[in-house]
Amino acid sequence: MNNIQQLRVQLEKMFESMGGGNLEQDAANILNELQAQLNSALDDLAIQFAKSLEPRITVSVREVGDHLLAIKGGDQINQSAQRNTVALEADQVLIPLIETLDEGLGRYSYSCEKTVLKRLLKELWKIVIGILEKTVVLPPMSDKSMMFKSLTDNAKNLAANAKIEDMSRLFKNHMTGKPDVKNALSGVMDIPKEVEKNLSPKQCAVLEAALEIIKTYFHADSGGLKKNYMEKSPELQSLRYALSLYTQTTDTLIQTFVTSQVTQDTTATEEDIVGEINIQVDLFTNPGTNEQKVNVKVISANNLKWVLTSGMFKPFVEVNLIGPHLADKKRKHATKSKNNTLSPKFNETFHFIIGNEQQLNFYELHICVKDYCFAREDRLVGLAVIQLKDIVEQGSCICAISLGKRIQMDETGWTILRILSQRNNDEVAKEFVKLKSDIRQENLLSNPT
Repeated sequence: MNNIQQLRVQLEKMFESMGGGNLEQDAANILNELQAQLNSALDDLAIQFAKSLEPRITVSVREVGDHLLAIKGGDQINQSAQRNTVALEADQVLIPLIETLDEGLGRYSYSCEKTVLKRLLKELWKIVIGILEKTVVLPPMSDKSMMFKSLTDNAKNLAANAKIEDMSRLFKNHMTGKPDVKNALSGVMDIPKEVEKNLSPKQCAVLEAALEIIKTYFHADSGGLKKNYMEKSPELQSLRYALSLYTQTTDTLIQTFVTSQVTQDTTATEEDIVGEINIQVDLFTNPGTNEQKVNVKVISANNLKWVLTSGMFKPFVEVNLIGPHLADKKRKHATKSKNNTLSPKFNETFHFIIGNEQQLNFYELHICVKDYCFAREDRLVGLAVIQLKDIVEQGSCICAISLGKRIQMDETGWTILRILSQRNNDEVAKEFVKLKSDIRQENLLSNPT
């Protein structure tokens, strides 16, 4: 890296000695292209070198997480004395990470060109903040029976190293077409219980203080990274956004999910469409009490993609109302099952009560077509989402909706899902995560018994 940087300096000197801005355009283009190639090579080497340090950093960040979870007290931090305590605890929890970084950076600062060191610091900053997010703030999904039921035996490693933005790809690549889904849990059952705990408000405050210490460390009295660069880096923005969501209530998170995830039922290709469902939705408001009611008529399903065997396919439709403040209300209805038909007719109507305090824009209908299985979990055929905001103006709709194999989520959706997955004592959160993480298992089609 130092050699490449020296080449860049010498090339710049050559450019100036040949006339600089007055150089012929063809010659200038050649030199500029060479400079760009050297610059790219230096970036690639910096990334490669920083990644070689990632395993050690991961170990130290996990120790940071362990120390953080050991901190007691769950109250908000208000008093000056409490803030001083938080600062001291932040120093303590960061000891494993700082020791690991000191071990290398002290040596690199003497042996690296200044420009090279800056590039290394940038890559290390990205790695440290990224690992903090995925290991401490958003550890792997905790409901193993739901989130990892068809991962292969290497699922623990996959989950522990998956970034939020990589989760949909992880699901697509590792949660479909795998044999023997009931035995696939063996690889994930030993994930430590510590990662299933929610961070308390105090622990979040300690982590916030720790982030400031890490920023100061990488700034290195103006000898390292600029504070503005770190503050605006996508990695820190993502971690802080996750922390801001972390302390919100389940109702608020679900509301944020509904309002932000507006393309959940978008299918990537025609192959992802596994049928169609015909639904009628009517919205009512009681003029006396302003209580809002949602009537859902499940008319039929058409052209379901499923392998039929005698007496083994019993499709039914499950309709779930999703939104805030539904803990004490009926949230799920299901039709009766039909026997061995790919285009079943139901004509069943269900009623959901929302109340009079919430906007209908905060709610959606999560519709699943499933294959009824006696004495074991029903199998997902396909699913669709209807957001009530799309029908508020007209008040009702009759629609034919394509069924997909799973829902689509962006980074915000995955962040919310992973936060809610850790709330093991919250039935609404557990139910929500199960619905949004469910995925059709293709391998079951070839062996429906």
